[in-house]
Amino acid sequence: MNSEQHQMEVPLPRAASSSRPAWVTDELIGRWCAWVHRDETRQEPGAVEPLTAIAPYDLSPIAPVPACAPGDVESAAAAAAGAQREWSRTPVARRGEIVLAFHDLLLERQDQVLDLIQWETGKARYHAWQEVAQVVAIARHYARRAGRYLATRRVRGMIPGLTKVRQVRVPKGVVGVISPWNYPLYLGVGDVVPALLAGNAVVSKADPQTALTMLWTRSLLNEAGLPADLWQIVAGDGAVVGTAVVDAVDFVCFTGSTATGRAVAERAARRLVGSSLELGGKNPLIVREDADIAAAAAGTAVAAFTNTGQMCIHIERVYVHENVYDAFRDELVRATKALRLGRSYDYAGDLGSLVSPKQLAAVRAHVEDAVGKGAKLLTGGRTRPDVGPLFYEPTILEDVTPAMDVCTDETFGPVVSLYPYSTDDEALKLANQGTYGLSASIWSRDTREAARMAGLIRSGSVNINDGAAAAAGSIEADMGGMGDSGLGRRHGAEGLRKYTESQTVAEQRLLPLGPLPAQSVEKFVRRTNGQLALMRRLRVR
Repeated sequence: MNSEQHQMEVPLPRAASSSRPAWVTDELIGRWCAWVHRDETRQEPGAVEPLTAIAPYDLSPIAPVPACAPGDVESAAAAAAGAQREWSRTPVARRGEIVLAFHDLLLERQDQVLDLIQWETGKARYHAWQEVAQVVAIARHYARRAGRYLATRRVRGMIPGLTKVRQVRVPKGVVGVISPWNYPLYLGVGDVVPALLAGNAVVSKADPQTALTMLWTRSLLNEAGLPADLWQIVAGDGAVVGTAVVDAVDFVCFTGSTATGRAVAERAARRLVGSSLELGGKNPLIVREDADIAAAAAGTAVAAFTNTGQMCIHIERVYVHENVYDAFRDELVRATKALRLGRSYDYAGDLGSLVSPKQLAAVRAHVEDAVGKGAKLLTGGRTRPDVGPLFYEPTILEDVTPAMDVCTDETFGPVVSLYPYSTDDEALKLANQGTYGLSASIWSRDTREAARMAGLIRSGSVNINDGAAAAAGSIEADMGGMGDSGLGRRHGAEGLRKYTESQTVAEQRLLPLGPLPAQSVEKFVRRTNGQLALMRRLRVR
């Protein structure tokens, strides 16, 4: 579809929702939904019913969004590939100008997308704003640094002076981005920006719960000057549409559960297509004996309950030195009880809602299983229907044992468990339990010792005297997981270069490689052996 077609209104029935932001009209929703790629010439019999998510704040329907079939995904990838050929010839500086224009528009109109994020996810407005801040930082960083990250690199050739070698970065082609509902702007768009700047086209699968946030953003990038066909959006069930995306693209960027990530990696590998995966976590936090207890407790509350705990890097396990355990526990309970639940489109609430009845049921099941098996509930552990249908109090548990599901399984909700320890070695052993390795935290006044301990934790990121945000917000540094927490990295140089192939261009000058026409093989070998020995003595390479 061209840009004129995208501006056409798609008639949709009005979604009656008391939580719907007042400025969101059916006309606007229709314009956004026009960005969902539908190939009308290839629609299969029995068209897929539109997707209608439920607003977490009041369980009312949000708005129907067109659903795609596998044929739509194939068509979207073909259209993206056509646009990518021209885009790859667009200078990196020009690509950067478009991304910086998007950066400015996003800052200017952030209140709109904050409303959409809250409407679709139920999160607190401050946590929605954190997504805007991250995407703005990503856009600015890569727009300024893409030229440097993608620059051709000269390396020494086989015969110095005669062999000229360059390493060139070329785009993968069409990148598939499959992102989850918990951070629809940051995870839905933060991976798209570097893929585009690297010269690729993108096919994104919008999560059914948060499609409007992505479609609003696609409209904004169109206004910033991005070619209409370059970023395609498809929507639908992951098992059908997500699978079709993996089958249609040249590289896959997936964020989600470990189980689904394994399936994505296996399917991509059968096609010899690369993938980058950020998956689950059961992230640990260590409080050393010398830690600032008040600061550690406040930081733990933030790291455990940001986004109502629906965050892959949030803290779920807290290991506290036995000599400060009681003081830390009491301080954390006080900090947690002070958190305000809210469901308003302003900054009044500290924590928002869980996203769905399914998510609420999963959180309740973990807490009830733990308490039923002997865990002590220090605070929380209750639903709050007086605030909203999916609200759950931030919860702290102690006396958790391996027999309880909450001990090793990812909860993905506002629940944290406390464990005492006696030595640093014990704390490290506990932190490294399990198969995940995404994020970790150490609190200590002795930052040198904390840094030593960080090197012994099997985790993609380790934060010292911060819960999770310091590493995640440092866009110039790579971010990713180890073990069951994934493969590959986002952010930093790798967050852009992973969307490229390294191509070696070698030029031989003056003399051919191998014996000269009048030279015997034996003479060539003797001379070359002498040159190799000389290079060794001269410490060349």
